[in-house]
Amino acid sequence: MARAFRADPIDIRILRALIAEPRASAMALAQRTGLSRNTIQARLSRLDDRNALDSFERCIDPATLGYPLRAFLFANVTQRKLTAIAADLDAIPEVLEVLGLSGTIDLLIQVAAQDADDLYRIAGQVLEIDGIDRTTTALVMRGLIDYRITPLLPDDK
Repeated sequence: MARAFRADPIDIRILRALIAEPRASAMALAQRTGLSRNTIQARLSRLDDRNALDSFERCIDPATLGYPLRAFLFANVTQRKLTAIAADLDAIPEVLEVLGLSGTIDLLIQVAAQDADDLYRIAGQVLEIDGIDRTTTALVMRGLIDYRITPLLPDDK
């Protein structure tokens, strides 16, 4: 098994600066970190090439686009159909994220909806997918802790 990429202390400095100012240019990041602009660009390129940077889509609130209702669908599936199921879920625009789980639930599907009727429609679309045997829906009532990564970053030394 190939070893996963792991950020070094210079990468961590750049990531901290990027978290503090996500729209910063390479020059601004260089000034903030004390590194050269070329180093910043090379390191950002390397982080991107190694899939260390998540999609910037994660930063857009679906409510801004008219989808204020979020929910999670828990699905039990026929495992041998997982590739086709993933492709069918990918074709539903309101599906934001799908995670494969261990345990009694096979998939965690995050969706965004315009309202309860829209959620009902989306859940029906998901349930119609060949290989999805059963779903349970849970509404997101309130966000308590937003997605974060900063607590995992080692302290500056």
